[in-house]
Amino acid sequence: MRKFTIGCCLLLAASQAPAQKGVNSLYSSFGIGDLEEKDYSRNFGMGSAGIARPSISYLNELNPASYSRLPMETFFFEASLAGKSLQYNGTNLNQSAGDFNFKRISMGFKASKYWGISVGLMPYSRVDYKLLNTKFVEGTSTGIRNAVEGTGGINRLYLSNAIQLGKHLSLGISSAFLFGPVTTVDSLGSTGTSSDIYTQQKRFLKNFNFTTGLQYNRHIGEWEVGAGLTYRLRTQLSSEENFSIRSAGETVLFQEDRSSRDYTLPEQWGGGLSLTNGKITWVADYRQQNWQGTNDNKQDYRYVNSQRFAGGMEYSFYKYYFNQKVEGLSIQAGLSYHTGYIQVKGQTINDLGVSVGTSLPSRTGHLRYYLGLEGGQRGTSGAGLIRENYLNVVLHLSLRDNWFFKQKEY
Repeated sequence: MRKFTIGCCLLLAASQAPAQKGVNSLYSSFGIGDLEEKDYSRNFGMGSAGIARPSISYLNELNPASYSRLPMETFFFEASLAGKSLQYNGTNLNQSAGDFNFKRISMGFKASKYWGISVGLMPYSRVDYKLLNTKFVEGTSTGIRNAVEGTGGINRLYLSNAIQLGKHLSLGISSAFLFGPVTTVDSLGSTGTSSDIYTQQKRFLKNFNFTTGLQYNRHIGEWEVGAGLTYRLRTQLSSEENFSIRSAGETVLFQEDRSSRDYTLPEQWGGGLSLTNGKITWVADYRQQNWQGTNDNKQDYRYVNSQRFAGGMEYSFYKYYFNQKVEGLSIQAGLSYHTGYIQVKGQTINDLGVSVGTSLPSRTGHLRYYLGLEGGQRGTSGAGLIRENYLNVVLHLSLRDNWFFKQKEY
């Protein structure tokens, strides 16, 4: 019971962790923001690849079919936090920013011998930017300070189920509810008086989304070979929009509800391979999402098909306690390359990252600490755009305990 309480406090603390205000990405001003293509669990250090990995020692939401391999009579609590440091480079621009945010909270267990379940909350997309410039009154040389700020994003609340079909094949489905606001504030003036006004546009999107998955694992000699497939269904996010004009003192000068078109999330499919002998694990993933033609292209950007390539390796050290094999320290390294779903001024916003990670158990073995680092580059400084050099730091905590276990009495 004490371990259950510790787990609940761990997850509650993560879900309420305050985000340190910073500019996440100027490119999050397009579409529905930056899509969370990275996995902030133990997959992070391997380029966020793991579609073919079963959930044996952690919860792997990259493929819902993985939960069929959860250990019996074991309950998992997991939470992830991430910090990000950015350096912007462009024409006459050299600026830094950073933030710190909650990334995932989840739990999972084996409901029966062949049935695994996981439930969790994680971001699907994120909007966080601020643009400053000066606007001039027509016919005069008077400049007025102008700021455009965007916040919010889409959250993903999911329930995943997996069933093992025979010795080697597993089938899974993740049912998710996508929801969240995207708020844009456009302000004029910075005097701090009632003459300062700003417009606020708040758009709330929501709908259900489903992802299916398959995993196949088979031993060939001392090696276990794995393959995985995922397919996320096409979804129409319904949209509600509110527009208002406000003064600096939050007085509403004008407000109305506006009709807004639904936003289309295209289908996504992915495939992965894994190879492990217990100590060494190799993984490789590929994902594709066909955005082209799904939503109206704007004057300053257009939707394009996106692809993600990722791979990495993990080496684990083991110890033996009372003739039982127990995993100790694990180290990882990985690489990822992602072509974004938005094209700005004819330039695709590509993302190249190199990652490392390490996982270490606590003294009791019930709690596992994971630390991941990733450095990379996103976008380009050409065509008047901005190149982002970033560093991501991830802390993932996994609490594992034996549940539903009845001790024999003699």
